[in-house]
Amino acid sequence: MFTIGEFSKLSGLTVKTLRFYHEEGLLLPAFVDPDTGYRYYEERQIETGRVIAYLRNLELSISDIKELLGRADEAGLLELLERQRSQIKQQIKRLQKTVRSLDQFISEERQGLAMAEISEDVSEKNLDAMLVAGIRMKGRYSECGKGFARLGRSFGRLICGKPLLLHYDNEFREEDADFEACLPIRQRKSVEGASVRELPGVRCVALIHTGPYDQMGRSYAKVLKWIKERNYKVVQPTREVYLKGPGMIFRGNPKNYVTEIQIPVEIMIGN
Repeated sequence: MFTIGEFSKLSGLTVKTLRFYHEEGLLLPAFVDPDTGYRYYEERQIETGRVIAYLRNLELSISDIKELLGRADEAGLLELLERQRSQIKQQIKRLQKTVRSLDQFISEERQGLAMAEISEDVSEKNLDAMLVAGIRMKGRYSECGKGFARLGRSFGRLICGKPLLLHYDNEFREEDADFEACLPIRQRKSVEGASVRELPGVRCVALIHTGPYDQMGRSYAKVLKWIKERNYKVVQPTREVYLKGPGMIFRGNPKNYVTEIQIPVEIMIGN
């Protein structure tokens, strides 16, 4: 066996540190002389001491090192460290993915703020009644494209305007949103699963939003602020008219999408 001084040189741990680790139960001597109190270590403990020294240099806490060493089996400490390294590499991959996601989110938020500064002003206008074909759906908002595609195939040359989406909820819903994909058409045509009707004319508060759909929150905030300041009452369903958006084949650049938010309102008596 090795004295504590000899073991200190072999393991890279100071004598003071070895005494401290003994007290903490992290690295126990193989033998302690009951008469002198001298500590002695075995050759098999050298690897453990070197691993502990390395882990402490990585700023792992004593409790963390205890937990790690407690999971060591017959395969030995080096094999344990190899497994730990593999887990850390997987964590790094996840963190790198998180960093990329954060970078993208920060960039998009900055672009959204910039676009909000130069967006058009809120306005009020009267919308004429129009003949539309619609497919009412429940699900994610992103699924509305399926409805538009179906309407496009069914009504073809009868389409006479920009696609619009009617929102029937008064709150954001992630999985079960209630909405209707609509297309203006020239004349009535009976199609199974589609509602052909006249969308009534309304007074609305409107705003042109330029940019991705997931950046529309700020534009909606402007419109709703306008409505609240004038004590108007929102009339469902609200509308989004897609003046410029993704095509049937190419998605295009979301920065260039142009959407008109139209919120029908009722002017309260006394306003």
